This record gives sequence, C-alpha cells and structure tokens, in this order.
Amino acid sequence: MNHLMQIFALVELSITCAVVMTLLLQKTSSQELSLITKVIMILLLGNLFFWPLGLGMELPLVAYVRGVIGDLSIVTMLLLWTSLLSGNKPAPLAYKVSVACIAIVFYPLALGFGMIDPYAWGYGSILFFIAVLLFAVVCGLANWSKGVWMIAIAILAWAAHWHESANLWDYLLDPFLAIWALMAVFGVFYKRRRDKARSGYFFRPG
Repeated sequence: MNHLMQIFALVELSITCAVVMTLLLQKTSSQELSLITKVIMILLLGNLFFWPLGLGMELPLVAYVRGVIGDLSIVTMLLLWTSLLSGNKPAPLAYKVSVACIAIVFYPLALGFGMIDPYAWGYGSILFFIAVLLFAVVCGLANWSKGVWMIAIAILAWAAHWHESANLWDYLLDPFLAIWALMAVFGVFYKRRRDKARSGYFFRPG
C-alpha cells in the first residue's frame, strides 16, 4: 500500500511539473496553445519527469523534485491543472485574501510561535472540519463553484488517505499556495495604488 502511495505521489507531481512547464511556455508564446497541444505536452513532459533517464541519476527526476519541495496540496494541484483549461475562471480576490490571511496566522503558530498549534486540528478536529465545510459554502455563495469541488476533492482525498499525510491541512494548504496568495494580494493592492497615484498625477490641478 505504501509503495502504491509513493507511485501515486510521483505521478501527481510529474503531471504538475509538466503543467507548470506548459504554463510557462504558454506565457512566453504569442499564440494560445490548443487543448490537444497542451495534453500532448503534458503527456510527454510527464513521462520525462516520471521515468529514470540515467545520466547518473538512480531515481526519476520527479523524485529529486519531490525531495526538494515535498508533496503539494490537492488544492494547489487542482488550481494548476485547471489553469490550462481555456474557460478557466480565475480564483476570486476574496479567496486569495482568505488564503493569505490564513497562511499568515497558520504558519507562525504551526512553527511554534505561540501557545496554539492549529496544525493539530487537522488530525480529525470536528470544529476544524466544519470550518472547512463552511469555507466551501462561502465559495459557493460567492459563485465560485470550482472552489467548492476543489475543497470537496481535497476532503475526499484526505478521507481516503490518498497521500502519506493524515492531516487535513496538508490536503488544503501548502507553502506554495500561501506564497501564490500573498503575491497575488500584494500585486492587486500595488496595482491599485499605482493606478491611483497615476490618476492623481494626471488629473491634479495645474
């Protein structure tokens, strides 16, 4: 069973690495890549990461990537995978702000800066589980259905022990998701402040 979990984790991360590389290529390309092209690239790059290539490496390339970054949360992987879809609706600012606020509070406390350890809540706390469900309901009320099913899949994966971790936090949040949310929120507020400054410059009395 543990061997299968290791294989699943490597397959997931191989696909994620392939998706990230495809997204980078899409950003640098002047034309929109078709869905078929994206799928072919993911299959080729995913295999490149998953199978050992030799060259002095005893393990697949993705194993070394996993050794550096660890396992990503289900939510992060789904956000990345679905970002390749042409009709993908970006995450609303409210979600990014929520994740950023949670991360700012969660990680210092989880690292021991305080008397409360929120990470322990992920080991079956009913109140924490209810809070996660309420967060999903809020995503639904905000008309962001993707957030609802991402959280639902993360909960199902946690219940099925899909990853090695038995902590619900590891299926919902990881440092990369937190950094993404913080950078997105900072970028939005920076853009608004810059636009406001430019507006004040162009329209101030002469």
